[in-house]
Amino acid sequence: MKKILVIGSTGQIGTELSMRLRSIYGENNVVCGYYAPPYPEGFFEAGPTAYIDAQQINPIADTVRKYNIDTIYNLAAILSATAEKNPKLGWEVGVGGLMNCLDVAREYKCGLFTPSSIGAFGPDTPKDHTPQDTIQRPNTIYGITKVLGELVSDYYFKHWQVDTRSVRYPGLISNVALPGGGTTDYAVEIFYKAVKGEVFECPIQAGTFMDMMYMPDALDAAINLMEANPARLVHRNAFNITAMSFDPEMLYNEIKKYYPDFQMVYNIHPLKQHIADSWPNHLDDTCAREEWDWQSHYNLESMTKDMIDKLKRKLL
Repeated sequence: MKKILVIGSTGQIGTELSMRLRSIYGENNVVCGYYAPPYPEGFFEAGPTAYIDAQQINPIADTVRKYNIDTIYNLAAILSATAEKNPKLGWEVGVGGLMNCLDVAREYKCGLFTPSSIGAFGPDTPKDHTPQDTIQRPNTIYGITKVLGELVSDYYFKHWQVDTRSVRYPGLISNVALPGGGTTDYAVEIFYKAVKGEVFECPIQAGTFMDMMYMPDALDAAINLMEANPARLVHRNAFNITAMSFDPEMLYNEIKKYYPDFQMVYNIHPLKQHIADSWPNHLDDTCAREEWDWQSHYNLESMTKDMIDKLKRKLL
């Protein structure tokens, strides 16, 4: 049975990934590394936890030794729009934290998953059906850290056989954890406004397409990649994956099927719009499908229905 450490277990991905991993591998076999509140209800009672600042290597190494960890999910990151306001912190967490995880994984023979992002692409990248292997010249500190993360993870695999693996996540939509400063956050926030009966101010222009994914698919991607046969993996860091691509108007119109009186107005956020304009419209995830049988299960229609159902139970 695997022994897993999740760093950043209280974030947007980590909150749900930790629960999913514990349901698969057992509560006592998944250690949740935490750094700052808020913490999910019952967090400290649900299984082993450890205080971990990804910028410090010793707590990571101590936890790996204490619990005989063989797999690390490194989810610590400062998201795109937030990192632009504090690029030094974005770098220290995104790069410094990853280097700490890589060194620990090398020493203790751990597998390591560190998500990359569509932010790893830039304005010179082909916008439609973006290839797995293509130009990556991002213009955000977040994107720069992701490109470096992909390269250095491959380096540790090639030089020291550290089992590094990652995916380029699109925007993630969750009904559990609130977003944390990303460019695609509008696609979560809009649902909360709709269910509460409030007007939504959209920070992204109509016609701005971005890849998106519902969180259950994102969790499947991380776990299935880490369980994949390494002999099949031609690419490791990082695989394009996607589930759907839409612009704000498409999402708004889908939500209006459930809330006909729901209103959305545009209040463009210049920084978020600038970042969104530099990202692809839609990724080609053929390599992930061929090398480890990746497939998504939610599209815009099924995701919208499930988000509304879950948030109604949560908020009303």
